[in-house]
Amino acid sequence: MGKRCISKEDQVLLREKGLAVIDCSWARLDDVPFRTLRCGAPRLMPWLVAANPVNYGRPCELSCVEALAGALYICGEIQASEILLSKFKWGHGFLSLNRELLDSYKECSTGAEVIEVQNMWLSRQTRSKHVVAESSDGSSSTDNSFLPARMKDMTIRDDITDDEDDDLPPLERNPNHRYQNFREENDLFDDDEDEDKNDDEDDDLC
Repeated sequence: MGKRCISKEDQVLLREKGLAVIDCSWARLDDVPFRTLRCGAPRLMPWLVAANPVNYGRPCELSCVEALAGALYICGEIQASEILLSKFKWGHGFLSLNRELLDSYKECSTGAEVIEVQNMWLSRQTRSKHVVAESSDGSSSTDNSFLPARMKDMTIRDDITDDEDDDLPPLERNPNHRYQNFREENDLFDDDEDEDKNDDEDDDLC
């Protein structure tokens, strides 16, 4: 489908012909017959983070409204983008997460420049994960100063354990196990009683 990234140079085309997206599930993307779809001017979306409840925090897995709003913003139609997102309770979160990137993208004159800005940003992000700054007290912290303010909390923390990172409720004792333990304890008591009984019998024999 698309080979060029959307940019400000598409603003006239957008105003004259409009904007559309393919409504499909990310889980069934392979089932979409992209080659048979008729599209006059297909465009690619640059790197953005989803804010919808299903894929929150996942890069590039935008919902249809996020893709539309992002494209409008990049083409300079900021007010239209905000109006579209205002129809959803979580809509403001998309702009909050991506505001700095969107502002950088909309300053680009061509799709090639948008891709260049995207790649520079991703390159810095990748390097930052491997750069550890030693503080004066000997502790270490990851340099994420280049990240958008709203995305700094989304960086990977090495100090999070599996239990803290899975967002699952704490484990609870299975009531069936409780009864199993009760039976096992009773079996132990029964064994002790049998031993005591045998001891008594032995005493009687003596």
